[in-house]
Amino acid sequence: MTPITEKSNLQKKRTPGRPKKTISRSSILMVRLTPTERLLIEDRAKKAGIKSSEWFRRAAKSAKVFPRFTAEETGWFRMLSGLANNFNQYVHLSHTNGLLSMAIKGQAIIRQIEELLTKLNKHDG
Repeated sequence: MTPITEKSNLQKKRTPGRPKKTISRSSILMVRLTPTERLLIEDRAKKAGIKSSEWFRRAAKSAKVFPRFTAEETGWFRMLSGLANNFNQYVHLSHTNGLLSMAIKGQAIIRQIEELLTKLNKHDG
């Protein structure tokens, strides 16, 4: 082989410009932050040695979000609210009709409320 052909084999033709990324980020998410939140994110990113946007992406991937209440718990709260309204109505009726006549109904409502609160407390643990 001649020195010229060896040299031409070693040199590959380069394409101009930056190489294409395997994953392109095309979506933009606008987030409003307070100055304190922004400083906090920037500080944590600086400590990690990465840009704020990269820190945000990593935090989003590793974040664990739990629903505030399940559908079942929301139903329990609605029921509890309804029972509280009924109890309030019975208290008003007891002032009109007398305490003894309404005592039995009031006790039944109190038992239902206690059962619901017990279910909620067991579910939290």
